[in-house]
Amino acid sequence: MSEHDDGFRAFVTAQWGPLTRTAFLLTGDRGAAEDLVQSVLEKAHRRWSRILRSDAPEVYVRRAMVNTAISWRRRKRFAEVPLLPADDTPVDDQYGRVDDRQQLLAALRRLPPRTRAILVLRYFEDLSEADIAAVLGCSTGSVKSQASRGLARLRDHVAPTSLQEDPA
Repeated sequence: MSEHDDGFRAFVTAQWGPLTRTAFLLTGDRGAAEDLVQSVLEKAHRRWSRILRSDAPEVYVRRAMVNTAISWRRRKRFAEVPLLPADDTPVDDQYGRVDDRQQLLAALRRLPPRTRAILVLRYFEDLSEADIAAVLGCSTGSVKSQASRGLARLRDHVAPTSLQEDPA
């Protein structure tokens, strides 16, 4: 085993959890999230020596995840036909936070892929606007405007549990 493989293995071990969480938020599905991470890491492994020279492997891998997720979504739009009804029904749960989380994830899935990526990287991965711009290869202003529009759309689709309760 080479130093190259040891470095890559250490990267994967350290980043698997955060990358999988980000992938889940981008795809909305655990299986697809794991497939996304594995696909991107497979591509990254082939280019690992080049990626290391850039001194920012996390940025490269996140950018590749966003681009791959967007590409998969475009392809699935025409190729995938669901055989079972979608599980969009809210689960009756005694914990309002669980319902709020489900509602937020469903609203997040309705956003355009790039806007979703910006919100995931900003509010779930806690990256700065400049870091997100670097990951996505766009301007900081673009990140700010898309984040603002995305948050406005989320607010339109997500109602807090306390507002949903019937006052009767």
